[in-house]
Amino acid sequence: MQDSSIFAPKLTADGSFTFFSEEIGESFHSIQGAKTEAQLKFVEPCHLTQKAQQPVLRLLDVCYGLGYNTAAALEAIWATNPNCHVELVALELDPTIPRSAIAHNLLTSWTPPIPELLETLAASLEVKSDRCQAQLYLGDARTTIQQVHQAEFRADAIFLDPFSPPRCPQLWTVEFLQQLANCCANNGRLATYSCAAAIRGALITVGFKIGPTLQVGTRQPGTMASFNAEDLPPLSVRSLEHLQTRAAVPYRDPQLRDPAPVILQRRQIEQKASPLEPTSRWQKRWFLSKL
Repeated sequence: MQDSSIFAPKLTADGSFTFFSEEIGESFHSIQGAKTEAQLKFVEPCHLTQKAQQPVLRLLDVCYGLGYNTAAALEAIWATNPNCHVELVALELDPTIPRSAIAHNLLTSWTPPIPELLETLAASLEVKSDRCQAQLYLGDARTTIQQVHQAEFRADAIFLDPFSPPRCPQLWTVEFLQQLANCCANNGRLATYSCAAAIRGALITVGFKIGPTLQVGTRQPGTMASFNAEDLPPLSVRSLEHLQTRAAVPYRDPQLRDPAPVILQRRQIEQKASPLEPTSRWQKRWFLSKL
């Protein structure tokens, strides 16, 4: 766990700030724009302005981090319908991350009472107000998601925002995504920044239909998923073919407790034995130098 004193704000291209994880070796957001990423990769793909017409809207924020995705969601929902009651469940491993974001005043650009609500959430792990009921679960999301499922929480929108699959494979496995599917309402939506074939293939395996999200700067499009293909933009031919290569071999964690190296090695062994097309052949066909 990284000490909160190490989390220094890092400016991104849209003027918002992010943190860099020395432990993982990645930023928490795209340097193209942290706030923009929250809007384009999570809020818009989940159709939150349309869903805000509901009297109650349930959000599941996986890897809550600095709280940007939740903040952007609350702003979009309440700008559309100030009377919409939001039920939020957020999962986070390290409580120093949201608390450090509050300490650096990184949430103050969102409309009140959002900064105040999320400050309370970071400090006390719970919020109860007229328009919002929220709970922040701390710990390994593979364990806490099972508590969410047991509580029969069914989300209208799920934000899946861990570090990248090679750095944090634990939260991209078929088994973990199945847990998310179990917590998704029948008409709910899941959004993630990842377009990796392994992740898209795993989402399909657990019952989702998928489509691409918009690009943020030079980053690849993300992925949106739902149980119904209606309103999902189609994948490109290139992306569909990518799902037929060894890159689409998923990460697996049968007992939801294996360390990252074990999950990575398991996938490598499965890829070597796979009858699927070598990814290098697909890359050459599409004139790509790398995934």
